[in-house]
Amino acid sequence: MTQAKKGNLFGLSGSVKDQLAQKMLEKRLKKVTETQLNNAEGEGKSEGSRSRKSLLGNSKISDDFCRFDKFPGYQQIRILEEGGKQLGVPSPFFKVHEGIASNVTRIAGEEYINFASYNYLDLCGHPDVSEAAKNAIDQYGTSASASRPVAGERPIQRDLEIALAKLYDVDDSIVFVSGHATNVTTIGYLFGPKDLILHDSLIHNSIVQGGQLSGATRLPFPHNDWQALDELLFQQRKNYERVLIVIEGIYSMDGDYPDLKRFIEIKQRHKAFLMVDEAHALGVLGEKGHGIKEHAGIDGYEVDLWMGTLSKTLASCGGYIAGEKALIEHLKFSAPGFLYSVGISPPLAASALAALKLMDDEPERVTQLKERGHQFISLAQKHGLNIGSSAGLSVIPVITGSSAMAGRLANACFERGINVQPIFYPAVQEGMARLRFFICSSHTEEQIEHTVTVLAEEMAKLK
Repeated sequence: MTQAKKGNLFGLSGSVKDQLAQKMLEKRLKKVTETQLNNAEGEGKSEGSRSRKSLLGNSKISDDFCRFDKFPGYQQIRILEEGGKQLGVPSPFFKVHEGIASNVTRIAGEEYINFASYNYLDLCGHPDVSEAAKNAIDQYGTSASASRPVAGERPIQRDLEIALAKLYDVDDSIVFVSGHATNVTTIGYLFGPKDLILHDSLIHNSIVQGGQLSGATRLPFPHNDWQALDELLFQQRKNYERVLIVIEGIYSMDGDYPDLKRFIEIKQRHKAFLMVDEAHALGVLGEKGHGIKEHAGIDGYEVDLWMGTLSKTLASCGGYIAGEKALIEHLKFSAPGFLYSVGISPPLAASALAALKLMDDEPERVTQLKERGHQFISLAQKHGLNIGSSAGLSVIPVITGSSAMAGRLANACFERGINVQPIFYPAVQEGMARLRFFICSSHTEEQIEHTVTVLAEEMAKLK
């Protein structure tokens, strides 16, 4: 009996076994989700009729409501873990890196070609960036120790904000301690129940969370479909006060980008605000890596809210909003995620500022990144791999369909010295599981060629 047959369940092929397991997992996950929805509906119906007397009947309250292991979200995690064990797929998550993660990384004493970190221009670990952080620690310590309105400014914090504003050719910017929190607090604070938020159907979770917090009506439009957005606004604009349109510079799961000029025309026509999340576009789009603004050749003021993160190209941690003076002053004095949060730590501000300078001084890093991305996508297409709509820049998905296939493929690549992470539902739509490859400027032609070859070989084995 061959090794492949030994591994099969009841003589089934690997692909059939994966399909059956996938259906089983989806059925169990659906049941948990339906239970969660039914519980929410039941709570809503009974809320108005509750009284102190009825609440005294604690014996009728299920233990499920005071146990963390009964949370539907946790039960979904357990179902996925159990499914992985049944399929013989160990968890590919939370690997421990033993050094700087760039084109290569070290895990458990072994070196791997690395595609699991968005150190796009290899500035995390650059001597100038590390030195800037160390100097800031020596001068200011490791923390701002309070919110900036309370603790006061450090020059390095404002220097970073001024540099980011200059990058977009706008009045000013504001830096937050988290990229995710930047979107949540900005959208959640600025917009309310009388407003409408329209976002791309593949928008990042932080935008969705911010919209939910705001209480505004939130409607997605088909991915990158500016015509559908235009029609939606013709139908809905008159029913709301303020309208916010949110798109991304490069989409973090698919690696494509929007026709920005079309979205600007639409926001102007319908008197709406336009917000662009540049998290994965800064350092990638444009000849100098200045993002989709440079790529599209527009004026900075044509977009109302420029958002970005410090954790990718800028080798730090945090997020920012750039725009006109009234927007930035409003957020600085009133946005909860800034006013009631500690300010960005001086070494993080210093490292981001140093990385921004290096990006401008060494545009060849951007060129090298694009060359390796284009090489990857060209080879992947020759091997018949499904890369979706990726532009072949910094983010390239290889779509497998089932989560089981994605998990098996990621582990197979890891066994052959390649570190890449699988992406499952709910991060992507059902049936669109994938491996997501982050390209960086230091990846070599040989590393890209070897990786795509291994990927094609292992996918063929799993089908």
